[in-house]
Amino acid sequence: MHRLDGAAGGGQLLRTALSLSLVTGEAFEMERIRGNRPNPGLRPQHVACVEAAGSVANAEVSGHHEGSSTLRFTPQTVRSDPVGVAVGTAGSTTLVCETLLPVALALDDPLRLTVTGGTDVRWSPPADYLRHVKRPLCATFGVDFDVDVHRRGFYPAGGGRLSMRIHPSNPAPLALGTRPPLADLRVSSVASDDLADASVAERQVEGVRTALSDAGIDPSLESSASYVGSDSPGTAVVLAARCGDIVAGFDAYGERGVPAESVGAQATEAFLDWFRGDTPVDRHMADQLLVWVALAGGTVRIPAVTEHVRTNLDVIRAFGYDVDVRETETGAVIEG
Repeated sequence: MHRLDGAAGGGQLLRTALSLSLVTGEAFEMERIRGNRPNPGLRPQHVACVEAAGSVANAEVSGHHEGSSTLRFTPQTVRSDPVGVAVGTAGSTTLVCETLLPVALALDDPLRLTVTGGTDVRWSPPADYLRHVKRPLCATFGVDFDVDVHRRGFYPAGGGRLSMRIHPSNPAPLALGTRPPLADLRVSSVASDDLADASVAERQVEGVRTALSDAGIDPSLESSASYVGSDSPGTAVVLAARCGDIVAGFDAYGERGVPAESVGAQATEAFLDWFRGDTPVDRHMADQLLVWVALAGGTVRIPAVTEHVRTNLDVIRAFGYDVDVRETETGAVIEG
């Protein structure tokens, strides 16, 4: 039983512990979950992560209720039966998917996960980031999954539905030390139906184009602008940059009072910050890849060693994985 302290970080520490517990079959107890947050303890999306992982692993679980600061998780045998969980709010469905994805290493047959809640909400990857950035990047080191977005869910009502099919995988060591030249950019802009008359989705794309032009960048830009039914109004834009086989992603969400063009420009500014450096992955993907470096080995160069990275590595090392960090003048190198 691994004894873990969750006070120093957010939900990522819990998600990492659940992922590694699924793969290793080792139990853990985490105390002081999200202890340094204004609303400490488990929130609905964290409860959904625990329920999904517990269902897949036939786990014995205690403390998995909203507000709980201590969780005990003891996995049994991993199964491939379809799993469905409901966040119950606009909590992130994509973070639930992220939690279960490493179970690919323990599967004999594909696993289908369906999650209802928020598909495109702040502080989490949008659904199109999962589809157009993480999926192709994971494919480069041998992790295979499919994503379908059946209904979008924006804040505050949620009500979205997303499914992921995880295939048994035997990943190769990661080789993400250098960044090839930029090959192309893809922007995906989505907005709720009630924003169609204002052409919000198209204007978000135009915001991306204008910001790129202002920066003197004129690559091949594939774009899509679409409108969807949803329980709450909302928008999201994802800019995916492909450099050889590597994909990095940058996103922004619409909010009341902010012009749609500015939303597109926000995603582009994040891209430009990354593009002016030389690391192969974006800063959000850097956090997500730590587990994969532990499980598969290899090298990833990341923009910076943040406190988020440090605390996540503490959890990974508690499970016995030897992952090293070497800081450089332009970022850091993670090796496993």
